[in-house]
Amino acid sequence: MNALPGRVQVAGVIDRAEAEALIEAGADMLGFPLGLKDGREDLSVDEATDIIAATAARATSVCITYHENAADILALCQRLGARWVQIHGAISPSELERLRELDPALGLIKSLVVHQVSDAALLDQLQRMEPWVDAFITDTFDPATGRTGATGLTHDWAISRRVVEATRLPVILAGGLTAANVAEAVHAVRPAAVDAHTGLESADGRKNPALVKRFVSEALDALKSHAQGPD
Repeated sequence: MNALPGRVQVAGVIDRAEAEALIEAGADMLGFPLGLKDGREDLSVDEATDIIAATAARATSVCITYHENAADILALCQRLGARWVQIHGAISPSELERLRELDPALGLIKSLVVHQVSDAALLDQLQRMEPWVDAFITDTFDPATGRTGATGLTHDWAISRRVVEATRLPVILAGGLTAANVAEAVHAVRPAAVDAHTGLESADGRKNPALVKRFVSEALDALKSHAQGPD
């Protein structure tokens, strides 16, 4: 796999009704955080498996995990029926290589977490991981909690832009994106795709269909604009 199958990912699907609402609002990639370090999964593996099977023809499902072992990652993806995985753990290049060997057709997305400091280490990580993955996703570190995803925080978009410029692979931009800032973010970074999670939620923790629809519209317009040439 050398290209993203979708353009807009919404992560943190909590149930079948939300998945259907996200697809109806225009999201074409659904993210399922599982195998997390702190046990904050939104749903069980069995529930995610059922949703992935029911929506397979209409959206690409992505397993989002902190597992660092190739065999564990592959086993989870196989159980889910997910053909893309977003790896947020501190996996080694050798385990990525092993995962690629175990299932060459599994789409691999590796997170690059921006810590609001020098991007030299981030770009070094990119170079070491690039031979074994299909795409990268930039996300934001939260120093208050130590979390590396679903923080609701933006980061220095100039760093994500340098990531885009440093790799031949597609880059997904994540981290505090909302319907209000996604167009600005896309024009600043020029990613291949975008991802949102907490920025699309209402107070009850469910995704707001109106916010999702606006987010998708704003994102796709911006992505199309920069794909056609300079602003």
